[in-house]
Amino acid sequence: MKYIVVLGDGMADYPVEHFGGKTILEAANKPTIDYMAQHGEMGMVKTVQEGMKPGSDVANLSVMGYDTKECYSGRSPLEAASIGVVMKEDDVSFRCNLVTLSDEENYEDKTMVDYSAGEISTEEAAELIEALAKELDTEDIKYYSGISYRHLIIWAKGSTNVTLTPPHDISDRKIADYLPKGDGADKFLEMMKKSEKILREHPVNKARAAAGKNMATSIWPWGEGTKPHIGSFYEKYQMKASVISAVDLIKGIAKCAGMDSIDVEGATGNCETNWDGKAQAALDAVLGGSDFVYIHMEAPDEMGHQGLPDKKKFAVETIDQRVVKFLKDELEKRGIDYKMLIMPDHPTPISLKTHVSDPVPYVIYDSTNECDKNAGLRYTEKDAEKTGIYVEKGYKLMDHFLDKE
Repeated sequence: MKYIVVLGDGMADYPVEHFGGKTILEAANKPTIDYMAQHGEMGMVKTVQEGMKPGSDVANLSVMGYDTKECYSGRSPLEAASIGVVMKEDDVSFRCNLVTLSDEENYEDKTMVDYSAGEISTEEAAELIEALAKELDTEDIKYYSGISYRHLIIWAKGSTNVTLTPPHDISDRKIADYLPKGDGADKFLEMMKKSEKILREHPVNKARAAAGKNMATSIWPWGEGTKPHIGSFYEKYQMKASVISAVDLIKGIAKCAGMDSIDVEGATGNCETNWDGKAQAALDAVLGGSDFVYIHMEAPDEMGHQGLPDKKKFAVETIDQRVVKFLKDELEKRGIDYKMLIMPDHPTPISLKTHVSDPVPYVIYDSTNECDKNAGLRYTEKDAEKTGIYVEKGYKLMDHFLDKE
């Protein structure tokens, strides 16, 4: 038996006015996933434990079977692991977004225009981070380049006693109420202000402006944390595991858990990602000996943050047709028995443009044990609730899926 997780990041939603009050999952045409819901197990699961923020870090760790109350030390350290930054025990890591702020002269009066600086390319961003590091690196503060708008600051002997806000939580809002507070607040604010002066004059940004693209006008630090200590997935489940994702966070979780992180050319984390390449990589991993494959699709989440219902619907439909259907057809053609878990990590409602910690719908489909108990239902939030199945501790769902209860 092979085990495959298709994780549609943030694809659960609230009713969307654009679709006449339907959620994205209700509006989307996804016949393969709906078939699996009708012939498998469907229910609701709470992936974000009480008292924890509904980030993709906490939620994906939970989906993978980890009790985040025990192992979670912050988001950015997982991303540090992904890009090969070795943290010391007294280091503190911070996510460093490249963002677009509005043009007011006074920094505190600015608005968060774009948390991703127009989904700036990795190549452009690397030049900008290099320029920032040249000017802003100190003995204690170091900048590291990541993917697209997602980068890293390491503060040697730093503090986590700081209040920082994810920039995707404050789209279109004035930043004054969300500037750093706590230990090192003045240090971070000074860097943010200096970064604006460096970035606005950089040739990469001037070229982006000339092309009508959003410039990366400032850094935005958040996601603080210390060196992670996540147990081995193999030791936990006795399975050879592979992870396929375009984002540093999920790659970092994979590396910390001793899972094989597979890079796919053209995988971007948005709607223009290499869908077919990710699906093929998952099939190749199964054929290559992996017992467990975790395919992470970032696009629904990004479209939720950007408030784009049609694109979020497109992302869900594409996951159905070019990932789930492809894998179902290819595995069955080869006579390979499999179980597939399909779910989001958390909702990212179009109306809010940020994550919430509400329970999410899941489907477990077993190719060797089809049933008809969900006849007439579809994979939606409402229909999943109708089944009456509710997993309160999300990290226990993986034990159930892998038959390790």
